Amino acid sequence: MTRSVAALTAAGLPAWYAKEHFGAAARAEDKPTGANGKLNIGVIGVGPNPRRSNALYGEAKKFKHVNFTAVCDVDGHHRNHAVEQYKKDGYTVKAYEDFRELVTSKDVDAVIIAIPDHWHAIVAIAAMNAGKDVYCEKPLTLTIEEALAMKKAVASTKRVLQTGSQQRTEMAGRFRIATELVRAGRIGTVETIECRIGNNPTSGPIPAVEPPKELNWDMWLGPAPKVAYRQDGGKTNCHYEFRWWYEYSGGKMTDWGAHHIDIAQWMLNMDGSGPNTVEVVEAAKPYDKGDGYNCHPTFKVRHTYANGAKVEVSHGAGTTVKGLVDAKGMPRKGDLSGGENGLLVKGSKGTIFVSRGLLLASEESIFAPLKEADKPKLYPSTPTNHMGNFLDCVKSRETPICGVEVGAGSVIVCHLGTIALRLGATKPLTWDPKTYHFAEDDANKMLSRERRGGWKIS
Repeated sequence: MTRSVAALTAAGLPAWYAKEHFGAAARAEDKPTGANGKLNIGVIGVGPNPRRSNALYGEAKKFKHVNFTAVCDVDGHHRNHAVEQYKKDGYTVKAYEDFRELVTSKDVDAVIIAIPDHWHAIVAIAAMNAGKDVYCEKPLTLTIEEALAMKKAVASTKRVLQTGSQQRTEMAGRFRIATELVRAGRIGTVETIECRIGNNPTSGPIPAVEPPKELNWDMWLGPAPKVAYRQDGGKTNCHYEFRWWYEYSGGKMTDWGAHHIDIAQWMLNMDGSGPNTVEVVEAAKPYDKGDGYNCHPTFKVRHTYANGAKVEVSHGAGTTVKGLVDAKGMPRKGDLSGGENGLLVKGSKGTIFVSRGLLLASEESIFAPLKEADKPKLYPSTPTNHMGNFLDCVKSRETPICGVEVGAGSVIVCHLGTIALRLGATKPLTWDPKTYHFAEDDANKMLSRERRGGWKIS
């Protein structure tokens, strides 16, 4: 315990919180996780790296009651790779090309979904309708309409759904303690939260070529428009790089934004709700020829909440800050640049910066121990493993730390940003977080999208 707490303290956590975090992790390891007997899991979206499913598979297989029985991917090369990969770990899995066969299999109890964003809602809802619990990667959906459909599906099926926003549980607990300190009033009233999420890659024209013979390109596209497969070295409109095409994702706004905007929502105690206005402060013109990455290369979008708090999401157009200190009171070497990935939270009495590797504040006193009575009620327990929290809830039928209200609520705020960017909204768009509608008709037209090929959300 002493060594572990010392390591957490060296990583920037206050000593008192390091002890609490260690205790929560130790209790989780000592507790049998999941239902009696084996939990059979199918993974949808597999293959060699870079694939998020590999990290999720690595986390899930740590739990002895987990048994993998199925994998699915529209790329035969990926399916074959996964079958061999899982076989080496002692799992015999059946491989599917069509997710509908996997989710209706009696040999599958729960699914892990790690596929392109434009498929998330269709596959997750089909799985829940088939009686499966779901761990779905972020961003939870491609559109606001899909986010609302996911909420309805969880309510009607009573299935457990965890959104893959692991910053609420992992990263040594940095984001959780930052949220506790903010919600406990340590920096006063929150005025602005800067979410620095990085710029979108650019490509220029990418030539159309024949898709790989192992890839079912039409099925990969699914509900998205029918277009040519494009490839030029590592640049493509398919595996991994789909993130930089608005047809399949939302660029950094839904990629990193789904992480940092989620934490901003948590800090503001706005889970399941959102801002009242959204506007574009600045944005570079995106590539619009139709044959290359089309997300805005650089941008800053401002969300304003009913209490006056502002959440500014940018490629890195944040504030440069001097004089920040860590939990030991040691000054940061050099200024914190406006492009440093993470969240800068500015309050009426102080400032906090948190990222996956840093926890800083304007004063050492901000990190003083929180009395038990002063701790905000963020979640009934303190999970330190996101997959473990999901597996716990599969057994208990409780709501995971990133259940559908959290995942849908946070991704809706991300989508507000992409809608404002795509409309070029330099004047505020008015949003009602209760009715999920804009005051502006042109923005309401972007709440949903047409789906090709008869693909529906039932």
